[in-house]
Amino acid sequence: MAKPQMEKTFLMDIEAIRKRARQHMEKGAVTDDYKADLKTVLRVLNEALATEIVCVLRYKRHQFMASGLSAQSVADEFKEHAAEEQAHADSIAFRITELGGEPNFSPEGLLTRSHSEYVEGHTLVEMIKEDLVAERIAIESYGEIIRYLGDNDPTSRRLMEEILAKEEEHAEDMRSLIERVGKAGL
Repeated sequence: MAKPQMEKTFLMDIEAIRKRARQHMEKGAVTDDYKADLKTVLRVLNEALATEIVCVLRYKRHQFMASGLSAQSVADEFKEHAAEEQAHADSIAFRITELGGEPNFSPEGLLTRSHSEYVEGHTLVEMIKEDLVAERIAIESYGEIIRYLGDNDPTSRRLMEEILAKEEEHAEDMRSLIERVGKAGL
């Protein structure tokens, strides 16, 4: 015979929450309940921001440098990915400001802050491969960021999970393009 399940009681001290909400209002979204190391989170998010900016720049270059028989459709794909990477950068920058930080858009040191590299590639296939490598770097490093954030900053974790899903889609797009362009002998 199965034992009856005990109902878990959910209690919270609303009065204490209200009192804490009025303290340190200059911190905005960062309440006493924020569990992550804010300084580290801001550094990591600025690294992700730099990664996205480098990806935008690489995709934009590839968009304009694509040439050959399949160039227009591949250039269109590069353009789409550049726009999506820019949207990621904007979302990350917004989150940094929500946490009371400053998004670092400075070109100085951009490549050292970025997880991905800026490799131009000369042929269409080389460009696609470099974009695939960059996507794979983002996938792995963003996965580590997500694991680091865990339950300590669920909002930043969810943002990075959404971006990670898009990066995985980009990687699959690049893998498919390599096959398509490779079969065409370009």
